[in-house]
This record gives sequence, structure tokens and C-alpha cells, in this order.
Amino acid sequence: MYLLVSLAERMNIMKLIIKSLSPPLIDDYLFFFDNMIFAEHPDWSKCYCYSYHFAGAKEDWTKERNRLAVIELIMKNKMKGYLAYDGKKPVGWCNANDQMNYASLNIDEMSESAVCSIVCFVINPDYRRKGIAKSLLEKIIEDYTLKAYDMIEAYPAKNSHSCERNYHGHISMYEKYDFQVEKKFDEHYIVRKKL
Repeated sequence: MYLLVSLAERMNIMKLIIKSLSPPLIDDYLFFFDNMIFAEHPDWSKCYCYSYHFAGAKEDWTKERNRLAVIELIMKNKMKGYLAYDGKKPVGWCNANDQMNYASLNIDEMSESAVCSIVCFVINPDYRRKGIAKSLLEKIIEDYTLKAYDMIEAYPAKNSHSCERNYHGHISMYEKYDFQVEKKFDEHYIVRKKL
């Protein structure tokens, strides 16, 4: 028994909990972004995962405005997604929402079906490659199946091995969950899973 506990402690096993974003979690959400280290792209720290909701002018894109806008969207239940926790510490985020809630989602055509779009995964650098994105995706599939959505759509990058370019999720992860490539573009795919 001692050997097992000792081994678990050395492996730094996390207690992964996934929660759907809601107004009571605003402080956790802001803590996650305010304290996130974007080693690959320091500019991303001002995003707060607001970019697909933003339809304003370039000069309006500031950290302060984005932070306030995200708070308002969360309070109105327009910003949806999932926070991943290691115990009580937020360590990951996925922006998944009804496709109609994204003001600047750049796709050819909006589907008439009920579609959940996955636009962003952000994982704390210390927690990458530990299955957090996979667990978030499983939760999205489970919840949006229960919400009677017709499909889930995502936009993984093509030919990218860097974390910064794979913020939409890696194509191989989606393929493991039976997402099919619907369209191919120069830089990315559109993948869909029928529910």
C-alpha cells in the first residue's frame, strides 16, 4: 500500500473535474486567464477566449475591454464552455457553444441543424499532454447529445505540431471520437460528429 501511495504522489496524479461555465464560475475563469502563461504567444493573454464573440473594430480589441465583455457574456449565459480543474485549481478551458452564439465564426455557411461549435482549447502549459483536452471533448459530446443537438463541429489546423497552432484541438483527437472531415482548406479542416 505504501508503495502505491508513494508512486501516485511521485506521478503527481491530478483530480480532474470538469465544470460547465456558469456565472458562479466567473472568478475561476478570470483567474485561469489572468494567471495563464502564454509562453508561445504573450499577446494571447488579452483574448480571454473572446475572439469568436468579438465583432468590433481592431482598436477596440484590448485586454480590459475583452475582460469586461467576457464577464457580461458569462452573466447572460452567452459564453459557454467547460473549465477543467485539478482539484480546485482551473487548469484547462474549452470554448464550446451553439454555433449561432459566435459573432465572427468564419465558415462558409451556417447549418440549419442545431450545431455545437468547438473553437478553442487552452490548457495550462504544466498540464499539457495529460488527457485534459480529451476529457473536455468527452464532456462536450455527452452534454450536447443530451441537449438534443444534431452535430458537433470543430476546426483543427492542418499539419501542425505546435500547441499554439492546435488551439482548435488536434485532428487525431477528433478522429478518435468519430468526427469526419467535412471540408478541407489550406490551413484547417472542418470536422463534424453527428449526434
